[in-house]
Amino acid sequence: MARPVTLYTLQWGDLPLQTVCEKAKAFGYDGLELGLPDHLDVRRSEKEYYMQIKDLLLSYEMQLHTISTHLIGQAVCDRIDERHKSILPDYIWGDGDPEGVSQRAAEELIRTAHAAKALGVDTVVGFTGSSIWHYLYSFPPVTEEMVNEGYADFARRFTPILNAYQELGVRFALEVHPTEIAFDTVTAKRALEAVNFHPSFGFNYDPSHLGYQGVDYVDFIYQFPERIFHVHMKDVYWSDTPKQVGVFGGYVTFGDPRRFWNFRSLGRGNIKFEEIIRALNHIGYSGPLSVEWEDSAMDREQGAEESCRLVKHFDFMPSSRAFDAGFEKK
Repeated sequence: MARPVTLYTLQWGDLPLQTVCEKAKAFGYDGLELGLPDHLDVRRSEKEYYMQIKDLLLSYEMQLHTISTHLIGQAVCDRIDERHKSILPDYIWGDGDPEGVSQRAAEELIRTAHAAKALGVDTVVGFTGSSIWHYLYSFPPVTEEMVNEGYADFARRFTPILNAYQELGVRFALEVHPTEIAFDTVTAKRALEAVNFHPSFGFNYDPSHLGYQGVDYVDFIYQFPERIFHVHMKDVYWSDTPKQVGVFGGYVTFGDPRRFWNFRSLGRGNIKFEEIIRALNHIGYSGPLSVEWEDSAMDREQGAEESCRLVKHFDFMPSSRAFDAGFEKK
């Protein structure tokens, strides 16, 4: 049985959930990955609310395997400033006091685990933020002690969250991504070590955030076979020749043609998805393949439909026998 192909709804947050269901069904998707806060209010606790969501999804034959809380999670470990106000709900932002924002975001992540359990799913995808991302380029020189403190801060803030997840039977999958505590293979290992390989902590694998950095995005799968909790199928293009704006982005918006790299609709960038499928087959990943559609230069409906078709084309089940087993004579 092929893996379910789902559509992440964060990029469709301007539309009601029912409309997203209608479109996803028409595009050919098997289910949705619900994005907070637009399509799920985790402050709600009544069973009827979650039953209504499940009934709506069922009416469109949409599976639900995951909910995602990227925007809220970003505020847990980040150094809070005015940028966060634009991505956080008012009840999380409050009066903007940095520690208060981080604490309210942490509480919201725990509420999200309760919501996941109410919806019958066991995986929450999200961000962590990072108190040390601004140390990325080591000048003025960054000491090892400063970096260690950043991972210690992550452990202090996230271990209580992960403990709550474990009690509920829910896992947290960090999307390895620039601005997070883990943004490549080495920092992903450090994040795991920081939380003592907590059983509820793993990764949402998204090759688009690794490829343009020069990180071996296929090898990442082999490095963390037990910690790939969820998969985003997203493409990215990077140039074969120098550009005016390099890897760091040059303070220009996504989609600007002067950039060295830009996210693109699936199949229109540089990511080798067949190699990803082969690696996922090797580690035994059987969860959803969720399309996170981002392409500033393309119509999103055309892109989402095309991406669904391509994921189903790329995906294949592993063989249960060697190809040359039939050569043997009994």
